[in-house]
Amino acid sequence: MSASKNLTPELFQPAMIADSAKNQLARERVGFWKDAWRRYCSNKGALIGLIIIIAIGLLAFIAPAVSSYDYQTQNVKIQNKESFYGDHIFGTDKFGRDLWTRTWYGAKISLLIAFLAAFLDLVIGVTFGGISGYFGGRVDMILQRIIEILYSIPNLIVVILLMLIFEPGIVPIAVAMAVAGWVPMARVVRAQMLKLKSQEFVLAARTLGASHGRILTKHMIPNVMGPIIIAVTFAIPTAIFFEAFLSFIGLGIRPPEASLGVLLSEGADVFQLFPYQLFWPAVVISLIMLSFNLIGDGLRDALDPRMRK
Repeated sequence: MSASKNLTPELFQPAMIADSAKNQLARERVGFWKDAWRRYCSNKGALIGLIIIIAIGLLAFIAPAVSSYDYQTQNVKIQNKESFYGDHIFGTDKFGRDLWTRTWYGAKISLLIAFLAAFLDLVIGVTFGGISGYFGGRVDMILQRIIEILYSIPNLIVVILLMLIFEPGIVPIAVAMAVAGWVPMARVVRAQMLKLKSQEFVLAARTLGASHGRILTKHMIPNVMGPIIIAVTFAIPTAIFFEAFLSFIGLGIRPPEASLGVLLSEGADVFQLFPYQLFWPAVVISLIMLSFNLIGDGLRDALDPRMRK
């Protein structure tokens, strides 16, 4: 009761606020992508993965260009030299070729194949899944039956069969992996389209007479870019694994060309005598796949607030 006696009407007078300050926001207005970038940077694992990928990418494209040795140049006088032999940082292989140059050139080839395959996955999957989810009905039923048939066939079998038909090379390998790998992307996009097509902004666009193509490209697909980016990020290490496996069994890049799969295959042949020839390519491909998985986890947490830790 004693505390209530100290309350006076003067304590409840409205605060004096200048007219210029009434229209100002109390805090900085942050857009979706800027806020997602802040959340991504707060994830130390994802940030480390991004730094590693940038470093590997720079080495893959710069190191072979500035190296004193060509990735195919043979020198029988320095066969199977250990790591850090002279200026051969990773040593040499059985033909005397510099493994430093071959490893980073192989990483460049593997990354090119992986990014091309992921891009083709993106184009095919977004187109197929967007049409299926947006139109629904009989169109969705037919397209989903096609997806279920393709999904029931193991990707590895499809890729191997296609590589038996195609000539080995960057584009054929990427196309073979895209043909077998676009289904998960299509399912992600379809699920998001089913969620969005009943939203008010889509109904408003239809009411205003927007065409189906405009609604898909201008309104719906931009709103599912978060899940699409995450799916692409996880598709890249999968493509790198498939490329390495195909090259390892002789269906991918063929020697004397270099890729991480070729280097792993050559290193496995002499592993008991010269383990360093397998060690360095294995470290590089492991770092690439680990980094992309860390980046994917970080993007999933950053682009979907419900996934934040």
